[in-house]
Amino acid sequence: MPPADHGHLRPIDTRDPISRVMRRIDGERIIELLLELQNIPSPTGYTDSIVHHVCEHLTGLGVAYEITRRGAIRVNLRGDVYSPDRAVVSHLDTLGAQVTALKENGRLSVRPVGTWAARFAEGARVTVFTDVGPRRGTILPLKASGHTFDTQIDTQPSEWDNLEIRLDERVSSYGDLVGARFNVGDMVSVDPQPEVTPAGFINSRHLDDKAGVASMLAALEAVLAEELPLPVDCHFLFTISEETGSGASSILHGDVAELLSVDNATVAPGQNSSEYGVTIAMGDMTGPFDYHLSHGLINLAERHGIEHSRDVFKHYRCDAASAIEAGNDIRTALIAFGLDGSHGWERVHIDSLVAVARLVAVYMASPPVVARDTKGLGPIEGFPNVQE
Repeated sequence: MPPADHGHLRPIDTRDPISRVMRRIDGERIIELLLELQNIPSPTGYTDSIVHHVCEHLTGLGVAYEITRRGAIRVNLRGDVYSPDRAVVSHLDTLGAQVTALKENGRLSVRPVGTWAARFAEGARVTVFTDVGPRRGTILPLKASGHTFDTQIDTQPSEWDNLEIRLDERVSSYGDLVGARFNVGDMVSVDPQPEVTPAGFINSRHLDDKAGVASMLAALEAVLAEELPLPVDCHFLFTISEETGSGASSILHGDVAELLSVDNATVAPGQNSSEYGVTIAMGDMTGPFDYHLSHGLINLAERHGIEHSRDVFKHYRCDAASAIEAGNDIRTALIAFGLDGSHGWERVHIDSLVAVARLVAVYMASPPVVARDTKGLGPIEGFPNVQE
């Protein structure tokens, strides 16, 4: 287990509440929260259990929250100013799959839920949620036996139409599947298989975005424990459909002026993301993030000694995109933990999660990035100018 003070903070000033909050955020607690979340299957479309888990946790912390009809969570934290306020968002849903056909050989055809490659599904242990309870199985290519297919295993296409679920049940025909109460449309969760190494790495599926959720919860716990005053009301949002695109489209109060999304940063050739600090995204496939909010976060990271880098993501979108597309007039930004192998066999380092949590906490305690945002439609006076 990594030591509690990962993150390489400057010497603490015990008179400074923000410094105390940052010190309280540690790697062991984030890992504990993350492993609890990983134990709860939550593919998009099957998120009720994890919603209940997070709400029970929030109840234990004594914070007020609301639930949308489908299960997105909005935490309400009071600040000195009621409106306009700010929000921080991550998503509870993960990648998964769904049954598309019952096959004559007693196996199940599947399609992905969310965008992920078939090559990372091969060999995955899964749970199929049927009308009569969960059943176990494995996703395999159609040609899976080396003693039968020899080199054809290597030459068959890696695509979802070429995969099936082998069930750990006595089923060998379409009729067996019907009798066992399997159905088209059954949801499928993929085992995360988390492993924490002594060097502080966490290898697991579904770190996107349960690692972000764990970081937010750790920040929330620290802020509450130190009774850190907030300059404006702050809402923690936990969405349930980010992987399929709708995300934060319907959970925002109309007076939210700033939205900070917490998600993963792709550690890969051609990217500038840090595997050990927080990455502040300057843009993604939907375009640039808000200049003033992004640079405000950079300034906070510099001021508080939080390791950080900047990056732009070409094939990526997050909850901020769905909020903008829904017509909200808000400034958006994205901070992210460094993730190697995103949407596949994922890996993150605890230092990165600590850095994300600490930046969330100091952001909560910072003033609004643009004072004029107290007005929606209004005069030009007070509107910022990046060239000044």
